[in-house]
Amino acid sequence: MLMGMKNRDRQGHWIHHARLLRVDYWECSVCGAVVDRPAAKCPKCGSGMHGEKYDPQWVDELEIMDAIFDD
Repeated sequence: MLMGMKNRDRQGHWIHHARLLRVDYWECSVCGAVVDRPAAKCPKCGSGMHGEKYDPQWVDELEIMDAIFDD
């Protein structure tokens, strides 16, 4: 953490974890808190959120299922 910088002054972004057969979730880039929907501030560390990074985990899950059910 930067010296003298308060949590509420920190900036972060949401990391959107998209899933194939499970519910999507968002992760705070600052503290790693997991939430079910994005908000303007992280409920755990209070960092302001600007933007979103997309992490399509469903691609990996689909590849595994394709390998299992491949003819």
